[in-house]
Amino acid sequence: MSTNFPRIAIVGFAHSANVPESTGTTNGVEMLIPCFNKLYADLGISRTDIDFWCSGSSDYLAGRAFSFISAIDAIGAVPPINESHVEMDAAWALYEAWVKIATGEVDLALAYGFGKSSAGDMDQVLALQTDPYTVAPLWPDAPSLAGLQARAGIDAGAWSEADMAAVAARATGANVDELLTAEYVREPLRGSDIAPYADAAAAIVLASEERARELVENPAWITGWDHRIDTPNFGARDLTRSPSTKLAGDTVFGARSRDVDVAEIHAPYTHQELIVRNELGLGERTQINPSGGVMGGNALFSAGLQRIGYAAHAIHTGQARTALAHATSGPLLQQNMVVTLEGGDN
Repeated sequence: MSTNFPRIAIVGFAHSANVPESTGTTNGVEMLIPCFNKLYADLGISRTDIDFWCSGSSDYLAGRAFSFISAIDAIGAVPPINESHVEMDAAWALYEAWVKIATGEVDLALAYGFGKSSAGDMDQVLALQTDPYTVAPLWPDAPSLAGLQARAGIDAGAWSEADMAAVAARATGANVDELLTAEYVREPLRGSDIAPYADAAAAIVLASEERARELVENPAWITGWDHRIDTPNFGARDLTRSPSTKLAGDTVFGARSRDVDVAEIHAPYTHQELIVRNELGLGERTQINPSGGVMGGNALFSAGLQRIGYAAHAIHTGQARTALAHATSGPLLQQNMVVTLEGGDN
């Protein structure tokens, strides 16, 4: 991110519970309204103070066309609103909101994402992300693809099953040795290596420098932001690496220290956290996923946004001065985003 950009900060974050199943509709309205209301109350603003809205969701997941239009019921379209949408995790919606402020068009923006995974067969839905000619006709489930990636890393000596279990143990509080005795789900993946799908929604408010200082005592200033993509052709890349994550991290950090206080990593499988951590080159003292990450619930289309929100929350509450957030989209870490944040008047 160029230093010529104006200072922009995350000033608010809210999310619904990451639950295996919810009773609401697939347009997310029932989950979103409490998130919006919390943000309004926390920041002392009203709905009409928001200059720009951007959402992240998927019609495939919702099972309906233009589901994001239905979600606008949670906002209200009168008076008219300035709104956009991405068919991706809402972390990418937040990026669009950041660009909107950076260009000087607006001062206050809200990005949100939602997904009701329990409404359908997620493995069938996610298979539609793969190459439509060579992979999708096989209808591979996501854990099976991840199992191929995990096996490639183990065979290459990049990590071990014990390393994967250590990630799960940190997230769940379980014992590594006990986790390693469990049966395989998709060898070499055990149940503890796979983040369960969840229903959830999340929202973040971004503000220009002047508005941020008005709204919160300790804004989480955005000091770097980049996202990159790798080929969707699994046979054309080394699955034990993530070049897009490395490039995004190198771009964001530049010559700055990578020894951040907190890093929130969006890794639906334990071995993928190992890949991302290695590619980012984080410092040894960095606390990884203090929120628990997605192992407690992989909320499709808001999990990445939640990682950014939790990183900002650590700064808002004084738990960290510097933080990093990572979000991923697509099969096997195909697309990756890295955001760095800092508190105080840096």
